[in-house]
Amino acid sequence: MGFTIGISRGIRDIRSGSRRRGRSSDGTVVAEYTGLWGWDVVPGVRAVAGSCSCGRSGCRAPGAHPLEHAPVIRAGAPLDEVTALWSEFPGASVMLPVGRAFDVIEVAEPAGRHALARLERMGLPVGPVAATPDGRAQFLVAPGAAAALPDLLYRMGWDDPDALDLRGLGRGTHITAPPSDRAGLGPVRWLRSPALDSASRPPEARLLLGTLAYVAHRSGS
Repeated sequence: MGFTIGISRGIRDIRSGSRRRGRSSDGTVVAEYTGLWGWDVVPGVRAVAGSCSCGRSGCRAPGAHPLEHAPVIRAGAPLDEVTALWSEFPGASVMLPVGRAFDVIEVAEPAGRHALARLERMGLPVGPVAATPDGRAQFLVAPGAAAALPDLLYRMGWDDPDALDLRGLGRGTHITAPPSDRAGLGPVRWLRSPALDSASRPPEARLLLGTLAYVAHRSGS
């Protein structure tokens, strides 16, 4: 608790300085993710004029993958270390490794918004939810969900995740974190912002999946 309070105070100090400079600091955002929410962060590429800043011709994910050889900034790292490391990658996007603190269930944004409203009305636990500029909603859930997704859906009577336009993201993948730009299409934003309880202990996928699958099915029918 003392560590979290210290990080929070440090972030407030950075924010205050950023406001005086008239702009927000990416380092502040990274410090929030590592210090408050307990997530690792990796510097990512940007898309410029349709090309990836990695410089590789035929890049498979322009503007949407980590920088090559970039370090992982670990959750809980001291604030000074976080800001110093991030300053070495000016202009980098903020990317979060999936499969460590959380997995992701991804669905079309309209279905995701509808499902989020239903879940909140029912009082079910919901973690952070992000929206990407290409129209996807990303629900952060407990690690292991991506591998278990087909079996979980089958047990609920849904045979084909692809037919529902549901996708699980697990270890080895990364998501772009708000407010960074993804693939040159625009910023990622929060539909449901992180909170201390849901960020450190995201809900089990099975608690959300029935509603997500039902709404996705209705949206696609």
